[in-house]
Amino acid sequence: MTPTPTATLVARDWAEIQERMLVPLYEAVYDRLEVGPGDRLLDLDCGAGLPLLLAAGRGAVATGVEADPARRALARERLLEVLAAPPQPPAPPRPYDALLAFSPAPEALAAALPAVRRGGAVVLADWGPAERCTAPSVLGGGPAPRDLDVLVERAGLRPDGSGRVFCPFGYADVDSAVRGLLSTGVYDGTGDPVLAEKELAEALHPFERSDGAVWLPNIFRYVIARVD
Repeated sequence: MTPTPTATLVARDWAEIQERMLVPLYEAVYDRLEVGPGDRLLDLDCGAGLPLLLAAGRGAVATGVEADPARRALARERLLEVLAAPPQPPAPPRPYDALLAFSPAPEALAAALPAVRRGGAVVLADWGPAERCTAPSVLGGGPAPRDLDVLVERAGLRPDGSGRVFCPFGYADVDSAVRGLLSTGVYDGTGDPVLAEKELAEALHPFERSDGAVWLPNIFRYVIARVD
């Protein structure tokens, strides 16, 4: 499927503005797992591939899964291996050491688990406590955070720790904040993109600083589990 021009622009906003906001989360997880040379990682919903690039910078071999064709195309422009869906048995020839699912959907998680070796790590992450996150309120509440511990239990995984990471969303101005937040897809299907932009810009004004920058503090929570 060839991405539409609009989809490509939105994907570029994600790659150029929004994607980097989660770097503290990626780095904290990689530090916790001690990701290094020779490790094989599979990342669900890898976007335009920034988490893969960070893992590769540590010497790991990282493969991404991204359903959105526009984001997948951008990731492949970075010479990354990105699949449209999780690999199915008997591929890959060597199981992955870790599975990253920073916005976990139960179906996608279940489809990807067979590709992870026994004892391998599975990392799930989502928004932290509502009172510590400003971005969801700006996005009209956004999607409700998933109960990561319940996901671990239902997937038949063994809990192996958790953590919280401060991930502020900082933008140069309201326009870049609107573009970045719209690229998350939360407003998809609203039917009136112009109205969505206007509402979002108005919601951001309380978080605008004297220099015009926008600052949205957030906490993300991650859990680590193991495949038995």
